[in-house]
Amino acid sequence: MQTNSRNGKIAILGGGLSGLVTGYLLNQNGESIEILEQEHETGGLMRSLVDDGWTFDYGGSHIIFSKNTEALNFMLDLLGENYIKNRRNTKILYNRSLVKYPFENGLSDLPKAETFECLNSFIQTLLCKEKDKLAKPKNLNEWSFYTFGEGIARKYLIPYNEKIWKLDAKLMGLDWVERIPSPPVEDILKSSLGIATEGYTHQLHFYYPKNGGIQALIKSLEAKIAQKITLNYNVKRVGRENDHWVVSDGKTEKSFNRIISTIPVQRLVAAVDAPQEVRNAISALKYNSLITVMLGINKNKLNDLSWLYIPDKTVLTHRVSFPSNFSLFVVPPGKSSILAEITCHFGDDVWRMKDSEIIERTIDDLVKLGIICNKDDICFNRVHREEYAYVLNDLDYLRNLSIVKNYFQEIGISLIGRFAEFMYLNMDACIQHSIAYVKGH
Repeated sequence: MQTNSRNGKIAILGGGLSGLVTGYLLNQNGESIEILEQEHETGGLMRSLVDDGWTFDYGGSHIIFSKNTEALNFMLDLLGENYIKNRRNTKILYNRSLVKYPFENGLSDLPKAETFECLNSFIQTLLCKEKDKLAKPKNLNEWSFYTFGEGIARKYLIPYNEKIWKLDAKLMGLDWVERIPSPPVEDILKSSLGIATEGYTHQLHFYYPKNGGIQALIKSLEAKIAQKITLNYNVKRVGRENDHWVVSDGKTEKSFNRIISTIPVQRLVAAVDAPQEVRNAISALKYNSLITVMLGINKNKLNDLSWLYIPDKTVLTHRVSFPSNFSLFVVPPGKSSILAEITCHFGDDVWRMKDSEIIERTIDDLVKLGIICNKDDICFNRVHREEYAYVLNDLDYLRNLSIVKNYFQEIGISLIGRFAEFMYLNMDACIQHSIAYVKGH
């Protein structure tokens, strides 16, 4: 391809999904790019373990879906024929019983007294809002009551969110709650009566790679721009010198005309000479880390579930998925698989647990919950840890983020991706942001 390099050479810091998509699209436009990735392979949170017939996604089970046709088609085109379409079969494990997901669509699965409690409090809340008797919510706790009523809020929404985010719901902001659709009144009524309804219909059907796990997307992208990727390059300094940027890993300096960062802002700020106000703002931005426990089961089919939400705070994992129900090709013949996800704060007691302790605790919990019957059924186990997994939206989130974004905009470094923009973005949103950036530049 002829390179016009109208913007000079562009550095893309980070070879995760956002870095690869941005690099691929810029390269398609004839730009001169180099992707700098600190690890020995690309992919970031979208890497997968492939070991002796087993395939697991390191960053928790990723599924392919989107309301945005352009982003969805982009992902499916990358996979070619290497994907399977699935219908979601997801439950919430509430008091040892399976409740349809989302919780508000499974009210008839509850004991009748609890179904009435949820329906009644939802209607009472609705009436209060109609009469303007409820103040607008200011945090996640208030929003949960305001939107769903006390029953649903107390039984599921608040405990689950406090478990996954490791933060009191009263201290969580509201800038991300559009991810939780408000329930239609008709659905709540039908759900209470046992009439089937579906929530979150944009992910009712989803796609998943037949082979290779979610990293199949990454490998397809990588193959298109392999010569533009530099691995094992840990960016330690980014500075402006005259009319160009200099990037260094402490051993080799590289010169660029433009910088796009897709790495966590915490890592980026350590590489630039940022003022103290910006450093303080970044230090105040909170995030969760993730531990994934990968288990192979010596049974042909464990169940027919996609994944399972577990609000019980006495159980370590918050979500258990069943990758072998996404694709039969991610396990050896006659086996099935479980992927348990555990959020924590980087460096806390859970993070510091030994792999063997986490595996034992997870298996004990799964047996206790009835997800597996016998420890002896486990024939494969691995543990993986990711420091940067989920962006936390606390009450000071927007103020701190504004300081950070304004600074990088002023010095001319573009931010794209979940931890670069410090926004809770799914795969499709990351792709949309990359597409929008390239179209705008």
